[in-house]
Amino acid sequence: MRKLMTNVMQDDEEQAIDMTPMLDVVFIMLIFFIVTASFVKEAGIDVNRPDAPTAVKKDRANILIAINETGEVWIDKRRVDVRAVQANIERLKAENPQGSVVIQADKKANVDTLVKVMDASRAAGAYDVSIAADQ
Repeated sequence: MRKLMTNVMQDDEEQAIDMTPMLDVVFIMLIFFIVTASFVKEAGIDVNRPDAPTAVKKDRANILIAINETGEVWIDKRRVDVRAVQANIERLKAENPQGSVVIQADKKANVDTLVKVMDASRAAGAYDVSIAADQ
């Protein structure tokens, strides 16, 4: 009887599935997908961009600045004063030196605000400045 019981226990141990390698693979895949995921950056508000039939899509737009119809400037989902745009762009350029600036200005936005933001971008060292438009 005792011998029979030990054989049954040994059979149970031999038939157990070791889950450790599968869990290792799952965690490695999870880390891979998190690291390689591309996160969408937003300026913080939705604007009605002007139409431009010659508009070209820009792939590497890392610094997004939005200007709404009342002249408010938004960077990284925060409202920013026009005088602080240069400092914010310098900070973002330090984080990503290859980043380009895309200004999303509303159709009814003041041109004066747009020019001030463009000048602040160039003063911060970002010479690749674009204005977003719909095709």
